[in-house]
Amino acid sequence: MTLSRRNLLATTAAVAAGTTTAAAVSTGTAHAAPAGHGGRRLRTGFERLADGGYAPLDGQKVGIVTNPTGITRDVRHIVDVMHADDRVNLTAVFGPEHGFRGTAQAGGSEGRYDDPATGLPVYDTYLKNGQPLADVFTASGVDTVVFDIQDVGARFYTYIWTLFDCMEAASLAGKRFVVLDRPNPVTGRAALGPVLHEEFATFVGRQPIAQAHGMTVAELALLFNGEFLESPVPLETVTMTGWKRSEFYDASELPWVPPSPNMPTPECALVYSGTCLFEGTNLSEGRGTTRPFELLGAEGIDGGWAAAANGAGLPGVRFREAYFAPTFSKFAGRTVGGVQLHVHDRAAFDPVRTGIALLVTARRTWEGFAWRPDNWIDRLTGSTQVRTMIDAGADTDEVVDGWERELAAFRRIRRQYLLYK
Repeated sequence: MTLSRRNLLATTAAVAAGTTTAAAVSTGTAHAAPAGHGGRRLRTGFERLADGGYAPLDGQKVGIVTNPTGITRDVRHIVDVMHADDRVNLTAVFGPEHGFRGTAQAGGSEGRYDDPATGLPVYDTYLKNGQPLADVFTASGVDTVVFDIQDVGARFYTYIWTLFDCMEAASLAGKRFVVLDRPNPVTGRAALGPVLHEEFATFVGRQPIAQAHGMTVAELALLFNGEFLESPVPLETVTMTGWKRSEFYDASELPWVPPSPNMPTPECALVYSGTCLFEGTNLSEGRGTTRPFELLGAEGIDGGWAAAANGAGLPGVRFREAYFAPTFSKFAGRTVGGVQLHVHDRAAFDPVRTGIALLVTARRTWEGFAWRPDNWIDRLTGSTQVRTMIDAGADTDEVVDGWERELAAFRRIRRQYLLYK
């Protein structure tokens, strides 16, 4: 694994530019937002942009990459708010996976259409990158592309790669790029897990970052621009105020909108960076239930798996023997056995270590365990290492130790782009 690092002066300037932009946008009258923990008020990037009269967008034809999570504190969609505001010239919307209005399941999008609520043209970005996506931006006629989507903190959640692809395409098309920040719902305390090897790059991981990156989208945008884009885009970031890296989503007092159909709650996001690894196995990852990524199982699994998982002594989480019947996806309409995760101490919980421990114990306790035939697990973990080590009989500690050197290198790079304490 290699990380190309541009010189520190350029990096520092990029971070400073992002902070300065946010400070400039923050002028004006603040929205009435409830006081958060300790009397602080978290204000999102969009709130600060609007309070500043959309100053960075003045005189620009604006297009926005967003989805149902792009809402205000009083649950109005920001596209509706901006469209009705004469201070900003919003002329196009760009939809990611699942679509602008969020009607498509995993691996789908809504295509090209005119939004019934605003009449704005909606362009599809899903599975487009490079020059084809640049052509979409050119055809839309916008001058500036804005990004505002709620992320969940995992490398294989595709919205951050929509961010990357759109930044690259905006650079190719000669467009400005503005990122409006939102909280990382599972905190920004630390990067966890294996780092992607570049030969395993896909839309669930374009660049070598950690499986749980511990960054906000504005921080990731600075990282992408400073480390991975061959031609950096003219980038501005509008940061939050009142957010601390140690805080979980409920501290923000913002409403939760599912970023995708199978991410119904912040609790789901908390476990996702570990349990999504079961997409790379023949077990159900809980899609088709009311607790996706919290319920895991397959036909033929009994209480032995829950017992083994509890015996692993993982911090902050307990496992319940569970039986469920998914309504779609793997084992649709059939009853399966497995486990449900119950996180009782979020601060102690390590989702990636937990995901690895569950893979190790599932393989040891259920003789039917198998990886997906296409070795999708390698795309999710970023290399062959996790799969081959588990197949060779490695325990959880050995697997985790196997990525520590690469993770430490990523953490050093990441540190230069952090905007919050």
